[in-house]
Amino acid sequence: MSALKVYTLATCDSCRRAVKWLRAQGLAVDERAIRETPPTPAELRTMLAAYGGERQKLCNSSGREYRAQEVGRKLPGLSETAFLALLAGNGNLVKRPCVIGDGVALMGFDEAEWSAALKARTAAAAPHAADLR
Repeated sequence: MSALKVYTLATCDSCRRAVKWLRAQGLAVDERAIRETPPTPAELRTMLAAYGGERQKLCNSSGREYRAQEVGRKLPGLSETAFLALLAGNGNLVKRPCVIGDGVALMGFDEAEWSAALKARTAAAAPHAADLR
């Protein structure tokens, strides 16, 4: 399996805990600074699909820029493409930590949710007994 891309902010406690937890699980991590290199529109589209199209799940709604730009008010009027471009253009608007990899897309660190998602990813990647013959 390839390394998981993990978008983080150096000063974020949740991000540090998430990366530490991922490494403790023995997973390869490609950590990226979310402000300097935000997720791409394609990655954000995958995230959006993973969260059932709930745009708010991708947003750092407690951030200053989110409030200053009144993103919450604008969300209903934005096309999906415009929404994804907005987030891809400003990593401060993206909820963190943000993880994307083969078969996994996660926002915000929730150990139970992440554990379940990563177990499902591992199970999907494991060869089936019939494949070993």
